[in-house]
Amino acid sequence: MRPDLDHWIQKPGLRVAHRRESRAGGERLWREARAVKLGETGLLGRLVRWRIPGTTADMTFDELFRQPPFIVLEQGPSAVVSGLVGRIWTIRRDYPRLGKPEEFRGWERPGTARVLFAHWVEAARGGHSALVSEARVEAIGVQGRLGVRAVRPLVATFQHLVASEGIQTAVRRAEQRGREE
Repeated sequence: MRPDLDHWIQKPGLRVAHRRESRAGGERLWREARAVKLGETGLLGRLVRWRIPGTTADMTFDELFRQPPFIVLEQGPSAVVSGLVGRIWTIRRDYPRLGKPEEFRGWERPGTARVLFAHWVEAARGGHSALVSEARVEAIGVQGRLGVRAVRPLVATFQHLVASEGIQTAVRRAEQRGREE
């Protein structure tokens, strides 16, 4: 089931989405997606560990998106939507902690951004399933828009790693486990 991302950020200034189909069933694909570790994803994992304090190569992406500086905004049997806020473009890694999802929705501090990360499995044609990942960024105020504009080239350069290293790892493992059973 596709989460309602517009509930959290309706008009993102930056949006990146990836989708990859798999012959594996939805439950297996979601289970394997939740088990992918940062260290299994090459450059993607290293970039995440550099940008998010306290992360390790042994941490799964599922664990990452469920602990500070992220906050789980909503979740279901095969979906999780997380968010973080702050000045995502600084080296200082300025990510204020939020206590509850409504604080994310109501975040309006000028010079910052709201960032949403959503991952889910949905049905695909021919009895297949698909793993989907979408990120949305909403800048707050003039300084926020300038900051997001500054990171746009980095996002454009590295966003493909989500599909080629992250999603592909989950799909490959789910299909391999299906052949082993």
